[in-house]
Amino acid sequence: MEFMSAREAAEKWGISQRRVATLCSEQRIKNATMVGNMWIIPSSAEKPRDARSIRYFQNDEKKIKPFLKWAGGKGQLLSEIEKFYPFENERITKYAEPFVGGGAVLFDILSKYKIEEVYINDINAELINTYINVRDNVDKLICILKVFQEEYIPLDTGRRKLYYLDKRSRFNELKVKEDEVLNIEKAALMIFLNKTCFNGLYRVNKKGLFNVPMGSYKNPMICDDKNLLAVSKSLENVIIKCGDYRESGDFIDKNTFVYFDPPYRPITDTASFTAYTENSFNDEDQIKLSNFVNDMNRKGAKILLSNSDPKNTDKEDNFFENIYSSFNIKRVKASRMINRNSNSRGKIKELLISNF
Repeated sequence: MEFMSAREAAEKWGISQRRVATLCSEQRIKNATMVGNMWIIPSSAEKPRDARSIRYFQNDEKKIKPFLKWAGGKGQLLSEIEKFYPFENERITKYAEPFVGGGAVLFDILSKYKIEEVYINDINAELINTYINVRDNVDKLICILKVFQEEYIPLDTGRRKLYYLDKRSRFNELKVKEDEVLNIEKAALMIFLNKTCFNGLYRVNKKGLFNVPMGSYKNPMICDDKNLLAVSKSLENVIIKCGDYRESGDFIDKNTFVYFDPPYRPITDTASFTAYTENSFNDEDQIKLSNFVNDMNRKGAKILLSNSDPKNTDKEDNFFENIYSSFNIKRVKASRMINRNSNSRGKIKELLISNF
């Protein structure tokens, strides 16, 4: 077998020598070998497919971003999470996110890669209704949001509060009715409340009614029509479901990258005050999830999961080490954005758990 140097490969493939060395160290060039302090590469080797160059948008359009604020959103962790994207592997052609939430990871992936099949799910019916209407009825949705924006922004604080409470009451009325004819209005109300409520929280009481008070934003962007149009386009062929995360098992196979972002395990007694739905997600649920994750691992899927790190408050708490004993666990720094005690806000560690 004839070999070439990393410099010769760089010239042949039109990339930097440093990039060639990186590809070799990642074992993406078959039979590349380190000799001394240099790489030698089979002369017949072909340049590895670089998925970083496959863009969802091939022009200068604004990168799509989440259209909702979401507590626990992963925007601040994208630089860590993207290190796990496996799309340079030609086998990985599908993406699944069974707890989609605000979709920070989803939209980052849709901005960067062409994925053959994408599946998202969440148990929050109002959230999924909003995703569906952004995808299918974005023009009507924008028209309603523009009216909300034009009516709300000029008001003083007192009248804003009355307007907000009226829209919150209407949203809860539609939640109870579950009338499909009114789903576009309900989606618009979801976005309006999200942009104007305290901290962008979605919290419901035991009856399932949204109960977050108004926030204090001076000039909230209620209708970001450019981003909504871009998001709508990106969701065109995305499968959107509302239900139990385990239903994603029919979609997930060996060609799938799955990102699990479940409700986090509380690390303090007061950390679980936010309820996204009427249902809780306790330790027993975390264990059931780990069993499902193991099932998907046996299918051959590439898996990444995030959760809180119990060791922030208890160094002896090995809960996740125990239930994901065969997985790789990485600790990353994140900012706690919402906490009852302002002194407890700041940098903490979260877990990224993977099977590769």
